[in-house]
Amino acid sequence: MASTLRERLIGLIEPLVGRLGFELVELEYGAGRGHGILRVFIDAAAGIGVDDCERVSREISALLDVEDPIPVAYTLEVSSPGFDRVLRTRAHFGRFVGSRVFVELKEPREGRRRYTGQLLAVDDAGIALAVDHERVAVAFAEIGKARLAP
Repeated sequence: MASTLRERLIGLIEPLVGRLGFELVELEYGAGRGHGILRVFIDAAAGIGVDDCERVSREISALLDVEDPIPVAYTLEVSSPGFDRVLRTRAHFGRFVGSRVFVELKEPREGRRRYTGQLLAVDDAGIALAVDHERVAVAFAEIGKARLAP
């Protein structure tokens, strides 16, 4: 998905999801032959149920019908983030300090792009991981993907 479309979708959907009492964890869009799939992952402190997903789906559908940001037909799916949830924001990382995480860098660093280890700390600049008994600092700008690891 083009980053501008992704940013526009997040900009539209995140405030709505927040007003409904949930957190937007991640958003994925994949386009196929004239049809796309928009997946929205939400969370809440009390957890997510099917009724929550249905409610958020109805509200997002109504919003996207008005704003019409996706130029092709698409299917909307709303679900919980699962056990391997995506870490997208500073707050996401902050909530899971002490957990095992997987981080993929946008560009390799010294020939390495993927790190799995314990999330030690989070600050305004980035995160620190314990990987193979070494501390690895990663700036938020370097992170391509991150998620909780088993």
